[in-house]
Amino acid sequence: MVSNKQLTDVAMPQLAESLVSATIGKWLKKPGDPVEQYEPLCEVITDKVNAELPSTVDGVMGDILAEEGQTVAVGEIICRIAVPSPGATPEAAPQAGAAEPAPAPAGRPAAPAAAAQAAGGYAAQTRAAFDPDAPMRARYSPAVQSLAAQHGIELTAVPGTGLGGRVTRKDVLAYLAQGPAAASQTPVAQSPAPAGAPAARPAAQPQAAAIPAAPLEAEALPPVRHSGLHLSETPRIPEIEVESGRSEYLIDVTPIRNTIATRMRQSVAEIPHAWTMIEVDVTNLVLLRNKLKDEFKRREGFNLTYLAFLMKAVVSAIKDYPIMNSVWAVDKIIVKRDINISLAVGTEDSVMTPVIKRADQKNIAGLAREIDELAMKTREGKLRLDDMQGGTFTVNNTGSFGSILSYPIINYPQAAILTFESIVKKPVVINDMIAVRSMANICLSLDHRILDGVICGRFLQRVKDNIESYSLDTNVY
Repeated sequence: MVSNKQLTDVAMPQLAESLVSATIGKWLKKPGDPVEQYEPLCEVITDKVNAELPSTVDGVMGDILAEEGQTVAVGEIICRIAVPSPGATPEAAPQAGAAEPAPAPAGRPAAPAAAAQAAGGYAAQTRAAFDPDAPMRARYSPAVQSLAAQHGIELTAVPGTGLGGRVTRKDVLAYLAQGPAAASQTPVAQSPAPAGAPAARPAAQPQAAAIPAAPLEAEALPPVRHSGLHLSETPRIPEIEVESGRSEYLIDVTPIRNTIATRMRQSVAEIPHAWTMIEVDVTNLVLLRNKLKDEFKRREGFNLTYLAFLMKAVVSAIKDYPIMNSVWAVDKIIVKRDINISLAVGTEDSVMTPVIKRADQKNIAGLAREIDELAMKTREGKLRLDDMQGGTFTVNNTGSFGSILSYPIINYPQAAILTFESIVKKPVVINDMIAVRSMANICLSLDHRILDGVICGRFLQRVKDNIESYSLDTNVY
């Protein structure tokens, strides 16, 4: 009954300190739809990333006050949710004669309507819903839910190692690799055994468990190419809805593409770009990675890429030349103490730059894990605002699609951006003799207000030295 409901205003939360507005991308709920706490209500687009706005209460979707494509200021009401009034009798009891409403599911705290009505309170709860470290065992990320559904896993049976006991993607992969056969064959395991059938034999479990692990860990080898040794996949063609004409067609500029255009124009207009490049012998790096990659993939569940080695070399060089990790502030230069590497990741229709926080505190394996997780989140559209903030230096693996030379635009307001080009076998002269070596170019665009050729030349030389110092004895842990 309507009398048993009261409306809760949902305001646009301030998901980050610098956020003053966001654009409604798409409504995921329509009026009359049931809504669960933490269930996404809509997609919002900010100047940094797309995100899903979760509900902080259980209820029924009410009026939608902001249209798709509308830019909404922080604190402005975007919709309303009808929630049960305190002490009201539920409209439909699960059993005849039930006098009390069903308790909230385990792990889901009650959300008083009065608290949710305040924009500040809603913002705090929404930030908690975005935060994967919130101490809530029963909350699962979309990536975890998708992986569990793919392999028929009951997530309540998976031990969680995240903060607050939260189940991570790594936990699911570990459960698949080490758990019982029932983890991958839930429907079969739940069926009762026929009368007289012998009990399940533990010895058969490892063999059965190995079946679903194959698509996770074993990948088809990439086709042999004449160049670009680390070109692992063919770029996908964008799927764009267009307005057709006789001799031309129109492509709508999406909000995220408009943001990219604005930032690139700002970078080029405000930053005096300069460019330099150095050639690096990566023969030892290729041999090292070939030696480690298969065992690393079996052990960790993700690829050991060249980019992780490059990033370690870059971070070590930034430690020696901290001015590379700075920002122009008109009357001063701000040098950042934390080395937070922005990683350029391309999707079908945009380039995002998620951030590896405190990259100087991670080893090569740790950097490889961060690269894999951020790249996956980017391509699945699951980045959070926090994933995009705080970058101090940008690295881009342009060689992944065969480029051998590039002139990147600086990721505003940083001081520099570095690209790692394709690895190509070339004849080189060593001790007056010709040898075939694996070579790659490293390109650097720099803010000439902060950096000059001398410091950048020495920085690139240090990156080169770090990369060429890798040997078969290098430890990635």
